[in-house]
Amino acid sequence: MVDRHLSTRLFSALAFVGLGMMNIDSASAADASVSDNQERAKRFIQRHESTIAPMEIEVNRLWWTANVSGKDEDYQRKQEAETKLNLALADREAFAELKAIRAGELSDPILRRQIDILYLQYLGRQVDPELLKRIVEKANAIEQAFNVHRPRVNGKELTDNEVRRVLRISKHSAERKAVWEASKSIGPVVEKDLKELVRLRNEAARKLGFGDYHKMQLYLAEQDQGQVLRLFDELDELTRKPFRQAKAEIDAALAKQCSIGVEELRPWHYHDPFFQESPDVFHEGSEAFYATLDVVKLCREFFAGIGLPVEGILSRSDLYEKKGKNPHAFSLDIDRAGDVRVLANVVPDRRWLDTMLHELGHAVYSENVSRKLPYVLRTEAHPLTTEGVAMMFGRLADDAAWLEAMGVKLPDPQRFRAAAEKRRRNGLLIFSRWCQVMVRFESQLYANPDQDLNKLWWDLVEKYQEVKRPADRNLPDYAAKIHIVSAPAYYHNYMFGEMFASQLHHTIAREVLKVADPAKAVYVGDKRVGQFMIERVFAPGLTMDWNALTRYATGKDLGPEAFAADLKSD
Repeated sequence: MVDRHLSTRLFSALAFVGLGMMNIDSASAADASVSDNQERAKRFIQRHESTIAPMEIEVNRLWWTANVSGKDEDYQRKQEAETKLNLALADREAFAELKAIRAGELSDPILRRQIDILYLQYLGRQVDPELLKRIVEKANAIEQAFNVHRPRVNGKELTDNEVRRVLRISKHSAERKAVWEASKSIGPVVEKDLKELVRLRNEAARKLGFGDYHKMQLYLAEQDQGQVLRLFDELDELTRKPFRQAKAEIDAALAKQCSIGVEELRPWHYHDPFFQESPDVFHEGSEAFYATLDVVKLCREFFAGIGLPVEGILSRSDLYEKKGKNPHAFSLDIDRAGDVRVLANVVPDRRWLDTMLHELGHAVYSENVSRKLPYVLRTEAHPLTTEGVAMMFGRLADDAAWLEAMGVKLPDPQRFRAAAEKRRRNGLLIFSRWCQVMVRFESQLYANPDQDLNKLWWDLVEKYQEVKRPADRNLPDYAAKIHIVSAPAYYHNYMFGEMFASQLHHTIAREVLKVADPAKAVYVGDKRVGQFMIERVFAPGLTMDWNALTRYATGKDLGPEAFAADLKSD
């Protein structure tokens, strides 16, 4: 059913987005040069699949191993494989041939799409091989430093989960401050190398004709910096007033928790080290409730119930804490042929229920891209679309109706529902404002890396998150965010993903569940939801760009309207 659907609606969508589909008459009249160029394109793609694809798969395998073990030798093997892959993609003769093919006519839209994607992939590596090698080495060293670093307080080493626990429950400002400062202690460790990495990335971007690395990365992702920043300006206007209202209520509760005045609140009083999540201050018993849940079992049963089973994914995954392991979470598609895995550090709490729903959302997307697509297109349409899917599922952790439908007995249901709804809405607002900080910091970091980056960071935090900077602190707190190293110029996709999540959820409510109010749409045990996701989101893979996929899945361009509707309280 999936492939039949793909062969009808998908190709009409390709024609709609202008990828060069020809009618029968024009195709039959194509001259020999078009035919020759198509054969040339096919040969290039075949060489890519036989030489580059195995290298990509090997990099993924080694990347997984290094993140699980944290061992020097595993990071060294990962670095060597990444360097080998980058040098292969940097081949000047191959790129010249690819440019020539791309400049010619290609009547087959799937062929044209593969050539366009490969052009962007090769373009980013067309710099001096030694420079590429240095970039990989520097990024690799910083990532390893993050993975093996653990904050210490009074001589005791803390895990990321332990840091968050203190920030969530402690009523003592001094203790909170000590743990928060320890959570930032990786910053000075990597600051020098991070600044050098930024310089190297900018050097590479400018050699390719871009103003800076941030602009280049967006171009390579089929995006435009000006477009992104304009949309963030719209989101700023959209969220500023409701955020201030929500934060005033949160601040009052946080101040009460620590027996201080609101004016005394500082970054360590918020429950997340970066204030990117909503503090859970409206139902203090909720974390005790979440601690009773079997996070992995609940996720397994949910995804199976909607027709997106994750048993195979979980069997290949690494889900619990261990020394040296990356302390965060991610999903990884190893080979675009079914080997999809999740790395996590699960403990029974609300955050990890959200995280596992999120990461398994990524994973089921990867697993259900049509296997009949060619390798180059057998992956997600765009980071923002897979983030959107993951975020849509992650939101369920704060959905009381979803928990009840999953057979979970809620404590004090009326109070729980009210607190969960407030946390859901506040979470969207808070994350939106946090994304403002990250996106604007990165764009300005690469535009002018020699400025006072510590001041820039806290200026943005105060402006968009309205959190007061610590007095007399001049440390590289910005460098404590691993995404700046491992996922550069990416953070805007999280916010666009939230918009895609809202738009997709509204579409499912309307078209699949036939529910007028999206807030009342509950997908538990309904395999129509999984089938819709496979057919309208997953199966097309990378055959179209992110906005075309959004239109294909939801019927309209990506926009803030559905997200704005989800900010409204009941």
